[in-house]
Amino acid sequence: MQKHQMYIGGEWVEAGGGEWFESLNPYTGQPWALVAKGGADDVDRAVEAAHQAFTSGDWPQLTATQRGALLRKLGDLLVENAQHLGQTETQDNGKLIAEMAGQTGYIPQWCYYYGGLADKIEGSVLPIDKPGHFNFTRWEPLGVVAGIIPWNSPLLLMMWKLAPALAAGNTMVIKPSEFTSISTLEFMKVFEQAGFPSGVVNVVTGFGADVGAPLVEHPKVAKVAFTGSDATGARIYEAAARSLKHVTMELGGKSPNIVFEDCIVDDTVKGVISGIFAATGQTCIAGSRLLLQRSLHDEFVDKLVAFAKTAKMGDPASMETQVGPVTTIPQYEKVLSYIDIAKGEGAETALGGAKATRPECGDGWFVEPTIFTGVDNQMRIAQEEVFGPVLSVIPFDDEEEAVAIANDINFGLAAGVWTQNIGRAIKISERLQAGTVWVNTYRAVSFMSPFGGYKRSGLGRENGQEMIKEYMQQKSVWIATETEVPNPFVLR
Repeated sequence: MQKHQMYIGGEWVEAGGGEWFESLNPYTGQPWALVAKGGADDVDRAVEAAHQAFTSGDWPQLTATQRGALLRKLGDLLVENAQHLGQTETQDNGKLIAEMAGQTGYIPQWCYYYGGLADKIEGSVLPIDKPGHFNFTRWEPLGVVAGIIPWNSPLLLMMWKLAPALAAGNTMVIKPSEFTSISTLEFMKVFEQAGFPSGVVNVVTGFGADVGAPLVEHPKVAKVAFTGSDATGARIYEAAARSLKHVTMELGGKSPNIVFEDCIVDDTVKGVISGIFAATGQTCIAGSRLLLQRSLHDEFVDKLVAFAKTAKMGDPASMETQVGPVTTIPQYEKVLSYIDIAKGEGAETALGGAKATRPECGDGWFVEPTIFTGVDNQMRIAQEEVFGPVLSVIPFDDEEEAVAIANDINFGLAAGVWTQNIGRAIKISERLQAGTVWVNTYRAVSFMSPFGGYKRSGLGRENGQEMIKEYMQQKSVWIATETEVPNPFVLR
């Protein structure tokens, strides 16, 4: 098996302890590569390299326009290498090549967008109320950013952090998931070609306790940008708070997909399928709670089950496959355990409800697309994030009940609304406690549109123009235009 080193200070290096760990292919269930197992000393090397790159050398001497040009060059290189990066991620985390073909082709847009935005972050001159003074503001980078990346969409979610962080003038240390490190390391081979100064971006691979914890706690890290579960996010938030670090967190979700009786049924069925079974349900935005108006319930469930039965499972490297494997063994076991919990709570199995044993699934970690009806919103299957292809169907009678059920959750990342009544769509979207609301669509994201959560679904936002300031701090500059100081003991 090929060995994959870490990337620190512009060099490919082995872990200081000389250890390696296996990366497993979710489709075959077998190891296919070895990854350097980093530790606290490797984290310190990487942060020091990033800190040095931020405070001295070529990077801080570049103008914002020059930083933007480097990002756009990186975007061009990512276009050229999109197919290889997509294939790598499919092999490492089981994501469908049909989706990765589009995703890795879309990722360069973050480089172009934030590369163009880099020299358009402006301060302002304030019409200050103090005579004899001139006052203006400026936006400056924070310093070293720790980017902690999840296993479900490593390249995409890394780019959501890296592009704005670099556009703002920061440097980075990236910690990919121990389950899916290789696509990030392959990305760094492309990054090397773009011409960024050494130390601007570093990657330390390894496990949370060995790498993640010392990275979050490192005194020279100014900001932590994390995507992952709310439980892990809470621990990271607590650790970051001890040294007053800036944080951005995109955490879990239990998103309601609300279907009204006036929807276009066939289109809505496809939207619900996309919301929960695309990416094998392994997305924070998964529409895992289907809130279905009671008058439409039976007809809609019948069509939903019939359509879901046609989903093709198997090798994620095949363009024909529609549902791939669960990415990790712990997650596979977690999903199956929640299926048992749902059955124990009295939910009715309308589809699936077991591990997949189809021949085309081989030895991989597959779970049958599962639909539960008869679900009450207080059941664990409705309140806790499963992060797999499991859908809970919850009936409602009217708008008031739909909104009440939708908001009766600790999460607030996303929501869907399906209706032909534009007034209802606007009114419901205003009342939903979610950072993103889709109307008659689902699972659409863009570098142009802010993304983040309410409640336990996160802090701050990613994407869009304004979020670049999540990676910057504002400075106010006062200049005296008169030299006489009438009374130095009085606040001016």
